[in-house]
Amino acid sequence: MSEPTILVADAGGTNTRVALADGFSVRGDTLREFRNRDEADAGRGLDDVLAGYLKDRGESGQLAGACVAVAGPVRGGEGRLTNIGWSLSESRLSAATGVERALVINDMQALGHSLDHIAEEKAPLLYGGRADIDDPTRLVINVGTGFNAAHVIETPAGRIVPPAEAGHTNLPIRTEADLRLAHYLESHAPHRHGFPSIEDALSGRGVEQVHLWVAREASAEPLPDSVALMDALAREEPLALKTAEVVIRLLGAVSGNLALATLPFGGIYFAGGMARALSAHFDRFGFIEALRDKGRFAGFAESFGVSVILDDHAPLIGCAALSKERLSR
Repeated sequence: MSEPTILVADAGGTNTRVALADGFSVRGDTLREFRNRDEADAGRGLDDVLAGYLKDRGESGQLAGACVAVAGPVRGGEGRLTNIGWSLSESRLSAATGVERALVINDMQALGHSLDHIAEEKAPLLYGGRADIDDPTRLVINVGTGFNAAHVIETPAGRIVPPAEAGHTNLPIRTEADLRLAHYLESHAPHRHGFPSIEDALSGRGVEQVHLWVAREASAEPLPDSVALMDALAREEPLALKTAEVVIRLLGAVSGNLALATLPFGGIYFAGGMARALSAHFDRFGFIEALRDKGRFAGFAESFGVSVILDDHAPLIGCAALSKERLSR
């Protein structure tokens, strides 16, 4: 018996990826990527993008369901993208795609539901051991255009991945340098809200802000953007190396805090382009030491394995997995 075909989409902070999936399998030949800003400038919303995708493929009315993951808060079946003025409800998704079974979820929920459906080589282990099968609770942390985290809980009724907006909590401050960085972000971060958030430092644009602060501290000329910064890091230029050191130490501290709040004995999984780029430098700049630097709970924190998700299709796979589960009920 063939698997039902489902529309899956990952609406991130910069791009939206759309594809069709059969069961857990995302069909690579159906994958299309849209630049959110270009679509918004043309007056199109997310539902317009999805309807246009299906019209181009001639798929309207032939789908068993649709699931869209959005980079922003979701409540009552309606999601709003944090970094662009788009919103999408399940009723509008049904109208745009012609399906009765429509789901709108947070992108971190999609990542959480993708676990166990990603090839092992696409989620290599960096530190610690493999998942504790007696306590498979996990934590997914995304560092990309934005920052967020998701708690992945296994229950007799199935997997639960509660939504969260972890990137908008306060940045931890421990040293005088941390305090100087926090004051800098309060007055210079692009989206200032009266306090320095985790996302203000640990995201694509956040890393750029940290670099500007590092350059200011060193009375040096900063690089123009995160692309130039990553290129300079590959060349091991001192200012880029110092930026990576600050960011990775902060990421370790934040990850350790989130881990103690969720106790992911099944492992911590990093996702997102910035996380993948930085993970190559974790050893050099003490990431795991910062994660485990938790006083009398330092030994406890050693129980959490750390992996990095390399599969760009993971949110789409998660949408497919959740849709398959819901359709089977």
